[in-house]
Amino acid sequence: MSHDVLVLYYSRSGHTAQLARLIARGIEEVPGMRARLRQVPPVAPVTEIAMPPEPDEGAPYVTRTDLVECVGMAMGSPTRFGNMAAPLKHFLDTTGAEWASGALAGKPAALFTSTSTMHGGQEATLLSMALPLLHHGMLIVGIPYTEPSLTSTTSGGTPYGASHVAGARGDNTISEHERDLARALGKRLADVARRLGTPA
Repeated sequence: MSHDVLVLYYSRSGHTAQLARLIARGIEEVPGMRARLRQVPPVAPVTEIAMPPEPDEGAPYVTRTDLVECVGMAMGSPTRFGNMAAPLKHFLDTTGAEWASGALAGKPAALFTSTSTMHGGQEATLLSMALPLLHHGMLIVGIPYTEPSLTSTTSGGTPYGASHVAGARGDNTISEHERDLARALGKRLADVARRLGTPA
């Protein structure tokens, strides 16, 4: 029987979406675990056009059912001034019912992000994304230094979660170390979810 781990993200230039797919690959390396890729729709100060029920490309939009059914969650966003992007924060702000019911309580969670520069707020973004998940009662899973790439990386990757340095023009490909750490995070998250035996 497969248990789904939700990989929830917002991505504008595609880098965070690439990390999401690598984390999903790591999740599916754990027997019986399956990744469920979902994204949040963009938001704007003034809504001019309603978003279609399904995005033109990439993963489907997240629903409340995804939160309830998942046995764990990886959540990712590009950095916006050391914080998560507004679309992801907007979605989290609508999860009061799930908070009240404890839908995510006791489930493991992991975080990932992408920045344009090395010191563009990766760790601050990962830590800021952890706060609402702690309020939901989730158990935060990071990347331990037993992963050799965490010590060797000269690009992205932190103990707080997976990350990528996209470059000022967004033209940096995901490095070997960033790739290894994203997959390792997905694998660790799925393994923790499997060990906890969280009911779906």
